[in-house]
Amino acid sequence: MSDIAIRVEGLSKQYRIGGKQERYRTLRDTLTDAVAAPFRRAGRLLRGEATGAAGLDQTIWALKDVSFEVKRGEVVGIIGANGAGKSTLLKILSRITEPTEGYADVFGRVGSLLEVGTGFHPELTGRENIYLNGAILGMTREEIDRKFDEIVDFAGVEKFIDTPVKHYSSGMGLRLGFAVAAHLDPEILVVDEVLAVGDAAFQKKCLGKMGEVASEGRTVLFVSHNMAAVQNLCGRAIILHKGRIRLDSSVDNAVQSYLSSLQDAGAVSLAEREDRVGGKTFRFTEVTMLNKQKQPTNRIPMGDSVYFRINYTSSSADKLRNVFVTIRIEDMLGQYLFSVDTRIAGEEFTTLPAKGMLECMIPALPLLPGEYRLYLSSTVNNEIGDRIENAFRFTVDAADVFGSGWIPRPHKHGSYFVEHSWVSTPLPLPSQD
Repeated sequence: MSDIAIRVEGLSKQYRIGGKQERYRTLRDTLTDAVAAPFRRAGRLLRGEATGAAGLDQTIWALKDVSFEVKRGEVVGIIGANGAGKSTLLKILSRITEPTEGYADVFGRVGSLLEVGTGFHPELTGRENIYLNGAILGMTREEIDRKFDEIVDFAGVEKFIDTPVKHYSSGMGLRLGFAVAAHLDPEILVVDEVLAVGDAAFQKKCLGKMGEVASEGRTVLFVSHNMAAVQNLCGRAIILHKGRIRLDSSVDNAVQSYLSSLQDAGAVSLAEREDRVGGKTFRFTEVTMLNKQKQPTNRIPMGDSVYFRINYTSSSADKLRNVFVTIRIEDMLGQYLFSVDTRIAGEEFTTLPAKGMLECMIPALPLLPGEYRLYLSSTVNNEIGDRIENAFRFTVDAADVFGSGWIPRPHKHGSYFVEHSWVSTPLPLPSQD
């Protein structure tokens, strides 16, 4: 038996963008077009348009000439900026989409979690979806029966297991989706950046389960922007850049190379960055950090007040509706520390001008000395507006916040500065009788 779990050779995937989708055509449509075609060509010539280029769709290569092998029992991280082709690669390996060129051979049963609730039928209950997903993976009913209670317990959806999943929150769908993918004994587990949706406790639970799967000798492909998680789980990592493999190396070497590339990306103005999700109709154009004197800076003393000023623009002159913006603070390995959010703060921007500025004030920045970065995301009228990682980098400097002469250090006191005080109260000594 071969020790190869995944073999990818010359894999490429092309998407057509901007072209109209071809609808079903009747005989009358075909005859009408044939009669009208000469007149359309004449009109284009009179307008000075090139007839050969007219009607051509624009295409983009999400993957181009990707080749690698993964051995059984390997845990491999797939890392890269937004738009690098990571999710497209996993969709091909999971047989969700077909490649344009090349091939991908997968030897074994695959459990995939690429999006919240991937493969779930919204009208079916959680219980029915567990059995449906198990059947798709090729498991018998007896096998699913044995794992059922474990799956439900892990997901924490016991009260809602007989409720249609269309009524689940995104968090509930995520928990059940991961539980099904990880517990139905796949020989190969494929996990995309869905862990960023869950809370910290659930992320820890998921990472523990993936570590358990890996320790059992099964193969794991793990896509994440959290470099600390990649380093903890994986022995090897592949960097994708604009659809091509930039580096296939040990995980430490790959992570360092990727972090260095983020510094280069930060040199490009935010408005021109293309490694983003969305950004077509709504786009972040600039981030500025201001100190308590309202002066621009990229260094701030720990515990000081700080302002983040975010400029944005829209492709339309119309007012923007129902805008929510989140600033996520991460360390330089991409570990999520905390976030500030317009919705949580009760700032409901039901209408905003097409071009403007938002400002967020944090009264006391609760971070210990070190380097940090921002991940920006927005929702406009319940749709993705713009999401971009490494949008701004800043440094927190040490400071004697309490005036005690002692300065907290990250290696001793964690990541956060917390305002606190102490009091001493005497208690009666035990009786000597």
